Amino acid sequence: MRVKKAVIPAAGYGTRMLPITKAQPKEMVPVVHKPVIQYVVEEAYYSGIGDILIITGKGKRAIEDHFDRSDLPKKDKYTEELDKILDEVNIFFVRQREQKGLGDAVKYAEAFVDDEPFALLLGDTITFPPCTKELIQVYKKYKTSVVAVEEVPLEKVSLYGIVKCREVEDSVYLIEDLVEKPSIDEAPSTLAILGRYILTPEIFECIRETKPGKGGEIQLTDAMRILNTKERMYAYLFKGKRYDIGNKLDWLKANIEMALDDAEVGEGIRELIRSIEV
Repeated sequence: MRVKKAVIPAAGYGTRMLPITKAQPKEMVPVVHKPVIQYVVEEAYYSGIGDILIITGKGKRAIEDHFDRSDLPKKDKYTEELDKILDEVNIFFVRQREQKGLGDAVKYAEAFVDDEPFALLLGDTITFPPCTKELIQVYKKYKTSVVAVEEVPLEKVSLYGIVKCREVEDSVYLIEDLVEKPSIDEAPSTLAILGRYILTPEIFECIRETKPGKGGEIQLTDAMRILNTKERMYAYLFKGKRYDIGNKLDWLKANIEMALDDAEVGEGIRELIRSIEV
């Protein structure tokens, strides 16, 4: 079955970006020419997906407004690109009624998914080249849930969901277990879930079976751990660039690195960097 739908959770508070996100969603923070959420929608579009559900929450109305067609009398190429995408995809919105974790947010997509496999893209993460497009290729071969992972330093494993797995082919691993934010001593590997998934609809029953964790939140990693007992799951080692715009350092890094590669502002940024080199 082809992956035709994408779900983008964008309901988190973004406390690590305060005070930048005090009055705007973290998904609307700009990276060079566009807000983060636009890069995520473009990734889904360029991965061949035609129906997108964005899960928002309190204080996230700006996300919905951004994906209205522009009525500006004069548009730049970035606005024109967005309008072209809006002509070719269907974007829907639903609100998470209270902050109860990523797993809880994903359950709001059950009616939208309608018993089909779907792509899940976190709304504050940018990947280049489009990670979702690569995951879909892995899904076509294995016909089951696939999670994108990346190597992280051992001292950072406690910030991520970590997979225990064994390699079955180049960059593809069979998942044996998943652990949410383990300590260094408990981490089964240094392969961290990076915010891109292809999931089967069985995940929704697993979310219902998942007990709330710290702060009463339903963790998606815990639900996937249940899913892994019911069907085979694979991890795909993504070797491209990934930026977590949920923290200020990665946000600044994304702006600098992506600006350096940009035809419009790249040379100006290089000149600025040369002028401040010590």
